[in-house]
Amino acid sequence: MSSQDIRLELCKYAQKTVSNKLVVGPGGNLSARYEGKMYLSPSGFALDEIQPEQWVEVDIETGHITDIGLRPSSEVLMHLYAYRQNPNIGAMVHTHPPYCIAFTLVEKDLPIMFPDQAALVGKTVYVDYVLPTTDKLADAVVEKIEHSSILLGNHGLVTTGRNLREAYYRTEVVEESAKIFLIAKAIKEPKVLTKEEFEEIASLESEAYRIELLQKMK
Repeated sequence: MSSQDIRLELCKYAQKTVSNKLVVGPGGNLSARYEGKMYLSPSGFALDEIQPEQWVEVDIETGHITDIGLRPSSEVLMHLYAYRQNPNIGAMVHTHPPYCIAFTLVEKDLPIMFPDQAALVGKTVYVDYVLPTTDKLADAVVEKIEHSSILLGNHGLVTTGRNLREAYYRTEVVEESAKIFLIAKAIKEPKVLTKEEFEEIASLESEAYRIELLQKMK
């Protein structure tokens, strides 16, 4: 793996993010960590327009931009603080998925309803609306960054992972979860997994199941 490999992988998942309608226009931002640097989407670009050399390299410790003159995403602080807070995070995906946003307009707690959600994501937490692009939003996200998925009220979703693939597919699973919940809720109160059912899936015995799912989602 090299910095060029990271840039190419960011392009791959940026294109998937747009093609799967998880953002529109220049919305959303992606980043990945590599050898003390983070590579972040530039400001003002639609994600699927970014070329490999245009991902902005930022030193995680100092916050200095260390390569080309493009401005980093306006959410640079959210990404930077997350990497500083949790060394296990290898990538972050921030999107504006329509079902996730719709969910935050009417609910806060997204229940765990099916095995893939339990195995790949686990508990999704919620942050009340905070003005985007501010250090207040960055601070609010970092307070809950031990969770791999964070719903942002009236705004969107943040997911993290050990790598881009894991972070991205968590985005897809949370969006699907919000969609399922809203459809079911329109009919009657959804039946969710019990604490025991969730813990059984999330236990160490389910690790092989989770890995198998990720392999299938390549």
